[in-house]
Amino acid sequence: STGEATLYLFSSGAQQLFEVKAFHEEYRSWFIGETVQQDGRLLFVTPMDPLFLILYYLIKADKEQGKFQPLDQVVLDSEYPYCPLLLKCEDVKQSIHHVTEEKEIGGQKFHKYSQGKTLKWLKKKVNQTVKALKSNNICVGERIFSATFISGKPITDSEEDYVRYAHGLISEYIPEELSKELSKYLGLPELTVPAPEPPLKRRKLSDVPVEAEEDYTKFNSSNLKNKKVS
Repeated sequence: STGEATLYLFSSGAQQLFEVKAFHEEYRSWFIGETVQQDGRLLFVTPMDPLFLILYYLIKADKEQGKFQPLDQVVLDSEYPYCPLLLKCEDVKQSIHHVTEEKEIGGQKFHKYSQGKTLKWLKKKVNQTVKALKSNNICVGERIFSATFISGKPITDSEEDYVRYAHGLISEYIPEELSKELSKYLGLPELTVPAPEPPLKRRKLSDVPVEAEEDYTKFNSSNLKNKKVS
């Protein structure tokens, strides 16, 4: 979502895209046969919708040129020469209309990024993610609680919790600006951190009145100004 390098994998013939994530802990290695492999990372490979990566280039082209262009002129990157393979992935040409406006001139198709269509498509992705979270009995209330420091009360998984958590997962793959627009499109209210609750009053230990042992009125205003508040 930021344009920074991330590791992805294409299947044979570039029909499918996979995201590669590494699970890494200190002091971990692999025993392979009679040898020890020092790099103890565990790599996870999961299928990914290539439209998320293509979206980055569509938004970039829209900001820079703001016109309809052939996709092979949009999905180009001198730093990542293999990125045009994204257009070869299965169903990309059939699904690109979810995120673009399309024109056909002389038998050639031209595309331009559409935020309206993209938000509608992303909402479907969020709903699919919510459905998957629920079907796998994944509790999200605790995660939202720890991420936002919302206090207090018994935590339950509301529909809003699921949508907010799914929005967070999807936002890992889209620009921050688009993530904010998606949050509005989903109707998610902004999270605010409530003011801290006042501490409980200390129990009275005796009926004897507590009196100050020093006369604090002896400090004048200049003394107070020179004292630093820690």
